[in-house]
This record gives sequence, structure tokens and C-alpha cells, in this order.
Amino acid sequence: MNEKFFIDVNCQQKSHGEARVCGDVFISRRIKEEGRIIIVLSDGMGHGIKANMLATLTATLAVNFTQEHKSVQKSTEFMMKTLPVDSVRNMNYSTFTIVEIDVEGEVTILEYENPKTLVLRGPRLHEPEWTCVVLEGEKNAGREVLSTTFKPQKEDRIVFCSDGVTQSGLGGEKYQMGWGLDNLQHFVEETIREESDISAVKLSTRVINKANQNDNFHPLDDISCGVIYFREPRKLMIFSGPPQDPANDEMFTGLLKQFEGKKIICGATTGDMVAREWGEKITDSLEMPDPELPPVSHMNGVDLITEGILTLSKVSELLKKYQNNYQLGKGPADEIVRYLLDSDEIHFLVGTNINVAHQDPTMPVELELRRTVVFRITRTLEEKFLKEVTMKFF
Repeated sequence: MNEKFFIDVNCQQKSHGEARVCGDVFISRRIKEEGRIIIVLSDGMGHGIKANMLATLTATLAVNFTQEHKSVQKSTEFMMKTLPVDSVRNMNYSTFTIVEIDVEGEVTILEYENPKTLVLRGPRLHEPEWTCVVLEGEKNAGREVLSTTFKPQKEDRIVFCSDGVTQSGLGGEKYQMGWGLDNLQHFVEETIREESDISAVKLSTRVINKANQNDNFHPLDDISCGVIYFREPRKLMIFSGPPQDPANDEMFTGLLKQFEGKKIICGATTGDMVAREWGEKITDSLEMPDPELPPVSHMNGVDLITEGILTLSKVSELLKKYQNNYQLGKGPADEIVRYLLDSDEIHFLVGTNINVAHQDPTMPVELELRRTVVFRITRTLEEKFLKEVTMKFF
């Protein structure tokens, strides 16, 4: 990206009534080698499993067509030809919003029958120029898709949702015609005024909670809200493992000291090395909130010190199963996951000196070498959470 900002992406959802499966589907994909991000929200007609399957088909097609650099006209017509149509209402079974951010930082939004996407510059609505693409072909002739392209600035936000948000409260005393796009806009603007640096996950959660409240906490439709926030990156460095050559101890502990951001050390040997080089003392905690892992330690200049391989292995497991409604515990691995999720740029500084304690054949098979665990964490952070991650092995 030309601009020095991070793209914070999140979508929160609530299912219709007591349904366990949401009929709205959100997919995000980072194409690292091309510097592109593709984000799709699709709303399947109705709710439950059938709606989810239709929305999944739509969202998957949208991501794949967009990834292949298809034009707006071609992508949309291919998708519309593929999607089934309700024979009675003569309408497609699902709607969609597609957001693509390219290597130059330019944003393109493509929207079909979802509530209009809001673009905010700080706390105020920003109105990029929208064009209407009228589809051709026998099956979809006359159908309209909205499209816009613009260059975002730092502190811009893009807010998009399914109609479960704008139609929330429909038929009630307060919102006879539903909450509506204007009320959503005012709510988002006021929320940003109150908390100017509110994250994507917090803003999308507040919109969802408000829509749920409008429906008296029993959603009349699936509710989804996605937020994209262009912000100053939050940085984190995780240092784990001594260098292969002890002569490099001073150099690499110096990199950690000079780093501007949050700092975590994973590994007792690594912690002792940093404390020695910095002339600091480590204070050990006696609390063990996670019986599977040793307690954390603390030292001036570092936000957290934990055990090494076992803790990182559990971090990898937690990241894989983490979802929006997942409740993290208070253990060392849970704390690291919190730091990771709250960070945008994550830098791993990984020593390759072999710890003989991990070569014991009686140790569990799952206890993997540090390098392998870090690779797994990195892949999950990049693919699932769209984080920007670097690794340096020494």
C-alpha cells in the first residue's frame, strides 16, 4: 500500500430468532502476492441452512470472480446467471456487497440489493460517486448493480450490512418502517464522535447490538454488519528463542528494545537472555490461570513474558478455533491471542538455537519445533484475520 495505514476488517452477525445458522455469509480473502484484499457479504433469501447455502454460493462466486480480475459487468452477469431465481417473485435468492482494495490502496465497491454502503471520513459521511451498471442478457436484463471506486484516507471507514440491520424494529412502535439507513448513518457517526479510534470489531458489534435491541432481542431477520477501518497500524513483536550464535545476543535483544510497539517474550531462556543484555530483573507470577502452562513473568520494557513452545502451540490452537463469540480465558496463551487480535502488524523474531529439553522422546508428539509453530500461527493470522505478519529467523 502506498499509504501508511492498516486495513482493519471485521463482521459481526446475529441469526434470525432461534436459528443456529446465519443466512448471511461473510468472506474475506487477502491475496498477499498481489497486495489485494477482497471482502464479500451476501444475504441469502429467508433464513437458516437454505439461506446460508445460497449466500455461501454467492459469496464464494463473488470472491473467485473478483480475484480473477473480471470486470464489474462480467463478474456480475456470470454470478447472476449462476444463482437460482425465485420463480414466483422473479428475484435472485441472494444479494451481495463486494469490496476490493488493491495494491495502490484504491477501493472498489460493488453492491446488489443490499442496503447502501456507508463511507465515512472521520465521523462524517463521505459520498463517493456511484454508478449504476444495468445488466444485459435474457435472464437478468434490467437488473441494476451499484458501483463506486475511490481512494481512501487514513481514518476512513466503510460500513456495509444486510437488511436485517436497516429493517430491524419493523412494525414496532418506534420504527414502524424499520430502523432505516438514515438512522444507521446517524448512529455510526455519533459512535465515531464518541470514540474516534473505535476498532472495526467494536463498531460492527455496536451496530449489531443496536439492531438486535430494535427487534427486542429476538431478531426478525439475520443481522450482519461489516466494517473496514483504515487506521494507523498497531504493532507487536514476539521474540522467541535465543540466536543460533550467542555472539548475536546483543544485536537481537537490541532489535526488541528499539521496537516501537507492544513486546512479548516467549521462552524462559529467551527471557533470561534479554534480562541479562538489558540489565533488568524478571519477576515471576505465582498465579496459574491455565493448569496446562507455566505462569507468566514480567520485566520492565516488555508487556508479557511466557513459556515458549508449549504456549505458542496453544496460541496456534486458540487462533484456529477462535470465532466472534469465542470467550478467551486468562491463561498465558489467551493473553497472547488478545495481543495478536488487537495488533495489525505482527513481527516474529525467532531464534533457532535448539532447546535440548524439547528433544526428549517422552515429550508429546504435538510439541513441535518453534519454527513450525510460528509458521502455523503466521498462516492463520494472515488468512483468517488479515494481519500483516513478518518472520525473522536467526
